[in-house]
Parts: sequence; structure tokens; C-alpha cells
Amino acid sequence: MNTVPQAPLILITGGSRGVGAATARLAAARGYDVAISFVANESAARAVAADVEALGRRALPVRADSADPAQVVRLFAAIDREFGRIDVLVNNAAVLARQCRTEDLGVERMQRIFAVNAIGPILCAQQAAKRMSHRHGGRGGVVINVSSASARLGSPNEYVDYAASKGALETFTIGFAKEVARDGIRVNAIRPGHIYTEMHASGGEPGRVDRVKDSIPMGRGGQPEEVARAILWLASDEASFITGTFLDVTGGK
Repeated sequence: MNTVPQAPLILITGGSRGVGAATARLAAARGYDVAISFVANESAARAVAADVEALGRRALPVRADSADPAQVVRLFAAIDREFGRIDVLVNNAAVLARQCRTEDLGVERMQRIFAVNAIGPILCAQQAAKRMSHRHGGRGGVVINVSSASARLGSPNEYVDYAASKGALETFTIGFAKEVARDGIRVNAIRPGHIYTEMHASGGEPGRVDRVKDSIPMGRGGQPEEVARAILWLASDEASFITGTFLDVTGGK
């Protein structure tokens, strides 16, 4: 009897909006089943899941704060029950706070930003490695961390704490990539630049991309779908000899 091969499974944290949602839709169009995590906006997450299913793929939206170790464990347990596999992890979930100078940053704000943007991806990578790694009996896999051009630029006068958290994520990317390279896991990072997403409203300036677009060599902001294409290229076999590296999606900035 012929059996239909199981589709690969991609997990996208923070998949209910912006780059995460665009990646979920494009992944489904390219044949992936899709799991997404979200924290607050269940209706948006279910809308993304419906789009995935409309493309003929399976979808699983799960409420999970990636900064909470217990919720991360439950997220991966739900994936185990529903799909029994994970092939690609996209650490996309991130938070941004209102623009301000370094001397005005509050401690609770900094702790939350590092918990979500730096520690959360490590927690998710731990769970993914336990399922993907050859040493744990896995088939291998791919981890893609969504960093930011701010890790290179520093975001002075706006959100140095966010930039620093992404810098930590990049250092983790380098170390983790080397650690699991012979276990069948590739680990890379994407650095989006100024992309038209809702995140800028969290920083207090919804129109930020339009304000700064003239400073971008290509003269425009980017679209979430452009970042999604880069993520899925790194996830694909076309990037089979690429690990521990960074792909800027910044329009040249």
C-alpha cells in the first residue's frame, strides 16, 4: 500500500502577525504544515491558521509565551501530539518598547525584552534540538533566529535594550550553530531592516518606516513577505551548506 509522505512541520513563534504571519502563509504555500505560537491575539492567530488550511496544509495555533519555560514545554508537547515531528523552528517572537534614551530605560522593561527576545529563542531551541538532533534519534532540522539590523546599528535614542537583546540572540546563533552542526541541525539568523509591520506602533511611532526610508539605499521599507522568502530559503535544501551565518534583509542599510 502506498503511503502519502508526511509534510514537513515548521513552527513559527509569534506567528499571528507581521513577519511571522507572512512566513506561515508562504510556508504553507510551499508545502509545510504550520504551527504558530501567539500570546494575546487569538483571533489573528486563528485567521493565519485558516489561511494555512485554505492552502491545503495542517495548522496548529498555540497560545504560548516563549519567555515562560513551562509554556514552551507545553507548546512542543502539543506539536508532538498533533504532528509527531518538527523540521524547522523560526524564532520570530519579539517585543519592543517605546522609544527612549538609555538613561530612561526601566529595569522591568529590560528584563521583559531580554526574556522574550534572547532567552525565549534559547528555550525553544533547546526543545527543538531534543527532537531534531541525530544524537537524540532525530532526522535533523533547521533553526532560524529572527534578529534585527538594530543588532548592528544599536538603535541609539530609540531602543538600545531591544538592539542589545538581538545582539545576544546573534551570539547564541553562532554558538548553537557550531554546537549542533554535526547533529544534523543548521542554525542561521535573519536581520530584517525597516519592515512595514505593526511592531513600530509598539515603539510609539507607527509611521517610523516612512520617516526613515530615505536613509535606506533602496529608498523604501521592506514588506513582511520579503523577509519570509529569505527565511524559507534558509530553511530549504538550497541553503544546505549554510550554518552559523546572518542574512540581512535591509534594503542595503
